[in-house]
Amino acid sequence: MTQQKGPQFFERLDVVDALRGFALMGLFLIHAIEFFELYWLTTEPSPIHDWVFDLFAGKAFALFALCFGLSFHIIMDRAATRGIDFTKRFAWRLTVLFALGYLHGLIYRGDILTILAPLGLLLLIFNRIRSNKALLGIAAFCFLQPQMVLLTIAAIQGAPWANEPPAFWSDPTIQVFATGSFLDVIAVNLVDGNAQKVGFYWATGRVIQIIGLFLVGLVLGRIGFFRDLGRFVTQRRIALVVFAVLAVGMNQIQPALTEAIPETNGPLARAWFGMGWSNIIDISFMAVQVLIFVELWRGFGEKILGTLAPAGRMTLTLYIGQSLVFVPLYYGFGFGLWDDLTQAQAFLLGVVAFAIQLVIARLWFVHFRYGPLEWLWRVLTYTTTNVPFRRKPAT
Repeated sequence: MTQQKGPQFFERLDVVDALRGFALMGLFLIHAIEFFELYWLTTEPSPIHDWVFDLFAGKAFALFALCFGLSFHIIMDRAATRGIDFTKRFAWRLTVLFALGYLHGLIYRGDILTILAPLGLLLLIFNRIRSNKALLGIAAFCFLQPQMVLLTIAAIQGAPWANEPPAFWSDPTIQVFATGSFLDVIAVNLVDGNAQKVGFYWATGRVIQIIGLFLVGLVLGRIGFFRDLGRFVTQRRIALVVFAVLAVGMNQIQPALTEAIPETNGPLARAWFGMGWSNIIDISFMAVQVLIFVELWRGFGEKILGTLAPAGRMTLTLYIGQSLVFVPLYYGFGFGLWDDLTQAQAFLLGVVAFAIQLVIARLWFVHFRYGPLEWLWRVLTYTTTNVPFRRKPAT
């Protein structure tokens, strides 16, 4: 078999692109009402805050991670069908993604790429496990939040290390974003800002959660879950009911269970329990969102939901572009609007901005094959500029 060593092009799954666009929208709306993290300096709750967080917080990033695992399978599988071992190239691809994420993180430390990229290397190991049941078993273990269970038990028993407040509870870097210069923001994010972010993802159990989501995405890719939406109809609808009951039920009993956690020896026991329990609820709600999305797509919703697909094809460009526009809008070195706008106003601004991004993405793909950063990522991955950028005019 002749190996094709250059970059390859393949038919995209519109429903997956649309799901990725939906995740991008959710993540952006959260960032918008958080004033790109500066909300946490004053934390004044509002109905719009509760609504957006209930709908997207903990779900949007989880959907990104799920799609990440799915994309890994698609890339590796299509390389394998051409007789190519893409392992080293994929590791390099993740290295490039981490570098792009780190540069992005110098401006906005909330960047998620520097979390997804290194964890994505684990997929190269887990992909060697051919049993889907084994992978789902590992994923289920991750979703049960073993880290948070351990912390809760240790805190109840009074272990000092388990009752130390997590570092992200006292964040000295965030004040710099409100009052510092552009160079101050860059300087603090070189190390301290990114360290705060990594600490948050680790302390809240999200690192292990992401690994589980990667594995579920990998399995969904293997079984062709999104390739033929006419399959798995019964299984999807059963899963929808199960996850909906699980999410609502767990959400309802959480206050009572939290109150039942003793705090005599461990003041942080309830906090660790709450974080872990909330993570499971978020995963369940995310599953409900995905399953409803697919059902609507198969019905009357494809034309409406399909408007998100172009954004899903250039998430890297749009994701970083959002920070390049809104960080100067909210931060002290720019317009400093973080303490001038209400969350409702920030939400409306976010909706308008994302709508503009959808229009830009749709027009962009009339003339180009990839988003600009997606093209750059592909060029750096394959270490060649022989990657067509513009579309050929129709004849």
